[in-house]
Amino acid sequence: MKLSGQYRSAIDWARAIREGEASCVEVVQTHINHIEQVNPALNAVVHFNPEAALKQARIADIAVAKGRDLGALHGVPITLKDSIDTEDMVSTWGTAGRRETVPEEDATVVKRLRAAGAIVLGKTNTPELTIGGAMDNDVYGPTRHPWNQSLCPGFSSGGSAAIVAAGGSPLDFGSDTGGSIREPAHFCGIAGIKPSAGLVPRTGHAVPYGLGPIDSLTQIGPMARCVEDLAMALTLVAGPDWRDPAILPTPIGDMAAVEISGLRIAWYTDGGLAMPVDVIANAIKTASNELTKAGAHTHEAAPRALPRATELVPALCYADGGAWLERLLMNAGTEGGGRHIRRVLENARRGITAEPMRIYEAVDQFRSDMISFMRDFDAILCPTEAGLAHPPAPPGESSLPRDWTYAANDWAHMAAYNLTGWPAVTVPAGVSENLPFGIQVVARPWRDDVALAIAAFIEERMGGFVPPPG
Repeated sequence: MKLSGQYRSAIDWARAIREGEASCVEVVQTHINHIEQVNPALNAVVHFNPEAALKQARIADIAVAKGRDLGALHGVPITLKDSIDTEDMVSTWGTAGRRETVPEEDATVVKRLRAAGAIVLGKTNTPELTIGGAMDNDVYGPTRHPWNQSLCPGFSSGGSAAIVAAGGSPLDFGSDTGGSIREPAHFCGIAGIKPSAGLVPRTGHAVPYGLGPIDSLTQIGPMARCVEDLAMALTLVAGPDWRDPAILPTPIGDMAAVEISGLRIAWYTDGGLAMPVDVIANAIKTASNELTKAGAHTHEAAPRALPRATELVPALCYADGGAWLERLLMNAGTEGGGRHIRRVLENARRGITAEPMRIYEAVDQFRSDMISFMRDFDAILCPTEAGLAHPPAPPGESSLPRDWTYAANDWAHMAAYNLTGWPAVTVPAGVSENLPFGIQVVARPWRDDVALAIAAFIEERMGGFVPPPG
């Protein structure tokens, strides 16, 4: 997808630097200027270090002048969700106990992005520990939507989505435990992928590896204005780091090599969960029709197990009464947690069970039933979420329902695929009521290339990213 001006893709910015169309300093300064223009209204970039970024850009320009081999992101400015550690800037994870914490080393994904030449401009806002239930925290306050500042940009990677959509950064990396990359991408009209579980190391992330039965829920993935950038960025950060024990040496296929013709694609609008608003349902049907025209075999079908995700995700997360979350707070040095996460902990303590093994067995049966459905399909086309961007929770409240039954209208369309661990992409699909929205493409495990290829096809046929007004 070809984007222009401030909204160019990361790949295009990198090409401009390699071909001498722009210097690294010019590209970085352009993004610094734009962040300074748009961020006061958004509060998306919460730690900003323009001086260090310009210093790195000058060094990057020397490498270009000397004809050195350049990485895929050489000189390209990016931002990162504040749940991801950076050794040269504050990484709060949105929690008060880390208000001034500068980690001793970069997260694995950051090391790999810097090795590819990326220049980190700053960190983007997240709820406390990414789990606070509102796009707000006690360190930096709330982040606002780039199309309508009275609305929430989605959580927990809402800061990432807001600044990418606003043109302040061509690429950000978020994290997704129950939809936290895909919901903000959907709300803000950008693209984002939750990769296959076991693909991208979580070393140096607020919600780390090693959380037992809930370990596979959380993945780190890229967020950008076009699908091509997602595919490029994912290849840079995937693969074992010999610290995260869940990561497998599984290569990512090339999305350009995927033939749409012949793919078997299931599609549904509700799947037994919440029926999406008409514009989302119609976009799914339109995308299915376009895929059919291109030779794909599309069928209206949904896994019968899908509605069980509504109960299984909170049951799994709350099986120990939130003790795992209390340990994360303790490790961060935050006593009790902020107002939003305290609400989550209240729900967790009500959800504790004396028979966690029954929950684990039910989750495994869900995964078995879901993968059995995929025997006949290569991918699924479905809602990211049932509605468009909505207002934030009232002060002191959480966007989660009090009993956290995972109201399908919020997250179950996404959270089901955290349970399975399959790759899932949100791709822009249109604008309605002056708000952008996306739809979701899910593929078999380890076929991130298939999900990305279908998403790129939809992006091309349905228009893709639209800049916010003004």
